[in-house]
Amino acid sequence: MATLRELLVRSSRTFAVGIELLPDPVRGEITVAYLLLRVSDYLEDNEELGEDEKVALLEEWRRVLDGGGDREALIQRLGEAGEDTPDALVARHALSVLDGLDRLAPAAREILVRHVRRSSAGMARWTLRGPVFHTESDLDDYMHEVAGRVGHLLTELFVLRLSGLGSERERMMALGREFGLALQTVNVIRGLHEDRDRGWVYVPASFLPDAGMDAGELFEPANHDAAMKVLGRLVSKADGHLAAARAYMRMIPRRHHRVRLFCLLPLLFAVRTLAISRANPEVLDRETKMTRREVVTITRRARVLGFSNRWIDRYCRRLAERGA
Repeated sequence: MATLRELLVRSSRTFAVGIELLPDPVRGEITVAYLLLRVSDYLEDNEELGEDEKVALLEEWRRVLDGGGDREALIQRLGEAGEDTPDALVARHALSVLDGLDRLAPAAREILVRHVRRSSAGMARWTLRGPVFHTESDLDDYMHEVAGRVGHLLTELFVLRLSGLGSERERMMALGREFGLALQTVNVIRGLHEDRDRGWVYVPASFLPDAGMDAGELFEPANHDAAMKVLGRLVSKADGHLAAARAYMRMIPRRHHRVRLFCLLPLLFAVRTLAISRANPEVLDRETKMTRREVVTITRRARVLGFSNRWIDRYCRRLAERGA
């Protein structure tokens, strides 16, 4: 069986960098949480499964996480995942991930199971509903299930393991959800072209300039101006969520520098990715992303200076400049 670290690195080098900065035991706990959620993502996003089968497997996954269901049969079914994707890779090694969950301390295991089960239930609900986003609240509801709940999960682990956070739990839970929505909104922008190809366009109808327009029509050359206006609204939405994410960062005491770095790196990457995407028509045709050099530079500077809230604010402003 692949080790959890091997699965983490092979499924996401970016997240692996941040997770491996964490101290024990939270590093192992978040590794397992990340991998559990990758299995849920596989069941939700798999293009070879029908909707009914996706929902049935997500529900069985929830039962297995809670200690019920037919664990052996589900592991065998997941082991048949044939796609060449990070999610499928983790799904094929679900036994290793569940064994890792079993080894966690009871308090941490309860947090992971509760939130992953809730996120998986939300994915099942949206699978049945389909890509129908009438309002911004609809989009937020979807993003809460796949990312906002992750912010709640991480916050509960931080409160469990880190000193000085207990009294801030309620506010951090709210800001943690916003942090998740920030990262997911940036993902929505980055994935506009790819999601369109699979029939999901994460654009609320209320964002469209013409009430009679379908979101899929934004990609037609004749609707370029409308598409740029919608992109602007999504970018503004991401900006608002990212402001809350920075407030979340400031609530983590500086003595927990490695935990701050774990949160800071995806925040900085999101700020920079958003800057590249802002008013950029290429977003509609291809993935826009940071260069490898930018990733290395941001990571190096954050490790040295990320203890300073003032520096974080200044650096975020600098990264938000398109030509930085």
